[in-house]
Amino acid sequence: MSDPLAAIPLSAIRVFEAAARLGSFTRAAGELGMTQAAVSWQVKALEKRLDQPLFLRLPREVALTPAGERLARAASEAMAALRSALADITGDGEAVLAITTLQTFATRWLAGRLGGFQLAHPQIAVRLDSDNRMRDLLRGEADVALRWSRRQPWPGLEAIFLFPTAETALVTPEAMAKLGPNPRPADLLNAPRIGIEAEWAEWFRNIGVATPPTGPAPARLSADTQALEVSAAMASGGVALGSPVMFAADIAAGRLLQPFDVYIAEDTGYWLLYPQDRRRTRKIAAFRDWLLAELAADATAQSMLRRHPGLAARD
Repeated sequence: MSDPLAAIPLSAIRVFEAAARLGSFTRAAGELGMTQAAVSWQVKALEKRLDQPLFLRLPREVALTPAGERLARAASEAMAALRSALADITGDGEAVLAITTLQTFATRWLAGRLGGFQLAHPQIAVRLDSDNRMRDLLRGEADVALRWSRRQPWPGLEAIFLFPTAETALVTPEAMAKLGPNPRPADLLNAPRIGIEAEWAEWFRNIGVATPPTGPAPARLSADTQALEVSAAMASGGVALGSPVMFAADIAAGRLLQPFDVYIAEDTGYWLLYPQDRRRTRKIAAFRDWLLAELAADATAQSMLRRHPGLAARD
């Protein structure tokens, strides 16, 4: 049986991928250093070989046909894989490690440690992106991701469990003093709480506190990251929900207190993710080994792992 790819030059796929991604033969020509006529000729030749149109020619742009959309997805993934493989082989991609993670993880755990990684690997620069949007690692939008999730399959990605995302009540010394000498969990119903009401209601349920029919008194402020909520609590002498791993330094310094050993979100964890076919890439392997060594030395993270041994089982 003949190979259908044998009759199609890679250059035609490269031109098609650029035109599909940019939605324009002219913009594709500019990116590839070709003329617009050459791009158009390559696309027409590819359409002739496939015996079907891949683009609808519009007055100022082009749009993909259903067949074109299907081929574009595959072509984009293939070109990204080729670029990554070539960078790995030649070393061109070794200069910068692109990390995507969440703001709280970046600011409260990772950023303060990255200097150690760069001292150990001075040839690798680091680009840190803290954003809630998950980057497409398979398309090369980042090299590694540090994200929280329940255990799940990630097609094409290798996933290493780091530690649970479990959050608990973190109390400032000012708020703690107002609770009295022998505080009870129910006392936090009337404390100046910061965070999402549903999460506080879950924490109260987990500790066995019956909340009023309407739920606990509304929290005064909520934000989209733990870092912002806990910072607001520390500034106002309040109470917030946060990960003891993320705020271990503040707990150790006495800026925050953890009065009760009860958590929420105990079935999720933080994971290190990267493409399976790039697991031996020098910069990814170096970061993975360094990160796991840092976690092994983090007493709070290890304590949380012992508390949740089922989550800690790695694939």
